[in-house]
Amino acid sequence: MTHTEKKIEVDVPLSTAYNQWTQFESFPRFMKGVKRVRQLDDKTLHWVAEIGGKDVEWTAEITHQEPDRHIGWRTLSGAPNSGSVKFESLGANRTRVIVRIDYTPEGAAEKAGSALGVVSHRIEADLDTFKEFIEKRGVESGAWRGEIRQGEVARKDQSASGGAPG
Repeated sequence: MTHTEKKIEVDVPLSTAYNQWTQFESFPRFMKGVKRVRQLDDKTLHWVAEIGGKDVEWTAEITHQEPDRHIGWRTLSGAPNSGSVKFESLGANRTRVIVRIDYTPEGAAEKAGSALGVVSHRIEADLDTFKEFIEKRGVESGAWRGEIRQGEVARKDQSASGGAPG
């Protein structure tokens, strides 16, 4: 398994950055190659992305979600990957977002791309686009502030904008 980690600082409060990240169905707006993310339930997502010129699908499970701190995931089917996103407050209106992805390149093209740093560059570019997206909006498009521990929903969202992320 290969991994890459990237971070970026965004000029929005911690809760704004975190809340927007919980809106998984909005990912195609700032992640190149991600065609669609469908929220199946509080902890399960179905992804469709274009990778190396072909559509790839997978289902992922959120294994850990702690509001304003951390979201972790792993795939249940399809392209094998796992990872985490961590959020650190750098002041009232500044947040560091740290993304780590562990993945297994499949096939010669993916292995070559991984060796050339394609995944690392893609994540970096997506974080730049997320920064532009959230700073331009200034507010999140929604939020899900429930908790998931060891793959189980430990606390449902109790906020006014509650419900499944989307």
